[in-house]
Amino acid sequence: MAKQVSKTYGSALFEVAMESGKPDAILEEVLFVKQTFLENEALGKLLLHPNIEKEEKIQVIENIYKGKVSDEITGLMVMLIDKGHLKDFIPVFDYVISAIKEEKGIGVAYISSAVELSKAQKDKIEQKLLETTKYQEIEGVYRVDSSLIGGLVIRIADTVVDSSLQTQIAKLSKSLL
Repeated sequence: MAKQVSKTYGSALFEVAMESGKPDAILEEVLFVKQTFLENEALGKLLLHPNIEKEEKIQVIENIYKGKVSDEITGLMVMLIDKGHLKDFIPVFDYVISAIKEEKGIGVAYISSAVELSKAQKDKIEQKLLETTKYQEIEGVYRVDSSLIGGLVIRIADTVVDSSLQTQIAKLSKSLL
């Protein structure tokens, strides 16, 4: 259900951004709003509190964001509150961010490795991804996962490339059985 909500509302905001010709401005504002939610835990708790009326929650959003972000984004947040989808703020924002980046040819690659990678290694991975994908730019999101033992796991859009030793050992074990 949450995925449906994020897709429905996120698609609507993405369409507005494209039709208005200002996807960069919308992207910047969505990133700002998402960051404020992630940094301000009290705001999330306040908005999710069951004893606070919808009207009060809407007033809080308007007081915080009116004039700082576009009416489209404020309106979207008000609509999410009104429809009871407060917990879907971040997934909706994530959907819009992904859609705009995809439209601009920016791929976000989630890269897991067993050890911390050097700058040169990261650059090499990103260059290889640029050569093998349709993207003009790659944003690498790196994390260390020591359970991989060695190798990499790369997820970009709907594609996963798993060259980790953990997976290779599991495949070998399965084939031996």
